[in-house]
Amino acid sequence: MREAHQDAVARVSEERLWRRHMEMARIGAIPGNGVNRAALSQEDIAARKVLIGWARDRNFEVGVDAIGNLFVRRPGHDAAAAPVMTGSHLDSQPRGGRFDGVYGVLAGLEALQAIDEAGVKTRRPIELVAWTNEEGGRFPPCTMGSAVYTGARKLEDFLDVKDNEGVALRNALAQTLAATPELAQRPMKTPVAAYIEAHIEQGPLLENAGKTIGVVTGIQGLRWFSIEVFGKTDHAGTTPLALRQDALRDAVYVIHALHELTRDATDTVRFTVGRMLVTPNSTNSVASHVLFSVDVRHPDPVTIDRLGKAVEPTARKAAKQCTIKVTPTLRDDPCVFDPGVISAVERASNELELRSMRLPSGASHDAMYMARICPTGMIFVPCEKGVSHNEAENAKSADLAAGARVLTAALLELANKDE
Repeated sequence: MREAHQDAVARVSEERLWRRHMEMARIGAIPGNGVNRAALSQEDIAARKVLIGWARDRNFEVGVDAIGNLFVRRPGHDAAAAPVMTGSHLDSQPRGGRFDGVYGVLAGLEALQAIDEAGVKTRRPIELVAWTNEEGGRFPPCTMGSAVYTGARKLEDFLDVKDNEGVALRNALAQTLAATPELAQRPMKTPVAAYIEAHIEQGPLLENAGKTIGVVTGIQGLRWFSIEVFGKTDHAGTTPLALRQDALRDAVYVIHALHELTRDATDTVRFTVGRMLVTPNSTNSVASHVLFSVDVRHPDPVTIDRLGKAVEPTARKAAKQCTIKVTPTLRDDPCVFDPGVISAVERASNELELRSMRLPSGASHDAMYMARICPTGMIFVPCEKGVSHNEAENAKSADLAAGARVLTAALLELANKDE
């Protein structure tokens, strides 16, 4: 590692990185050290403004695109060169933790600041991005900002999506963009030389193995569906069971059938129903309508394709008294990361004498879409007991700083490559 690069890595501040995490955690704080910072909410807007303020303190350029992805740029000496990019997201799950997503944003900002303080010149610009609506908890599906940025989906595909309160994404997005009208406008799908995303692991492998750095090799595939069951409302006390068109009862049958479809002796398949809306949602009324989500994941492309194709026929066969509608909402095939970026992360870990291991990601990340347009990789750091999407999510400040140092070194290597 070059001496100037060593200086930049040494300037990564564990204290500053932790302090910024704690400041962000106060935005949308909930009991139990958790965070509820839904995409395009007032809390999300507040977090964006804090990030913009920190970036401007270093005189970094800040811009935004049409879906609200936020960009922070440190120029390189070759103005025509495509940037090396890093980042993650600021939004959280409804009962999320303090580190999921936001760590990748703050680690990226820390890397930019450390490089700037060291006065290191890079050929390529280095950019930090905070992606819009990675979680999909308020407006499904997930990884929306990166999907639109890379051209995998169109912004128009999502504008009419509504949250549980009936708010359309187009209105929430307009409100978010209006909150920072002074930002420069960025086009979609601009060339990117490479992308690295830092993240907590959200699983127990690193902690169990006693490793500090996860060198991520790829992301498993997934299929998301929205399933609606249409029945008829009746009185719970007077209508015989045989005469009911009970939407909730049929929803249970469908979920059970899908559970059987995804049963796996190796425990590799991931099947989740995480969202359910019942109408009229009354104790003494038969449900007339149920909407629920289905999330199926697997690292093997053949297996995830087979399971995805089987969801609708399995659901239709399981429904007994009601009609159903199955709508695919997200399809992502397994992703394999770039060997060059993987090597850069691994090399940085070794030079910093940090214990590392290669591993795949079970969770989806924006890196999955970035891998379609540029060489991509990820850096994982441990989280306590592998807990994530939960108020109890926790990470050590030393591990967060170690990941930021690896990120800094890898970004510098990639930003100074000729090709």
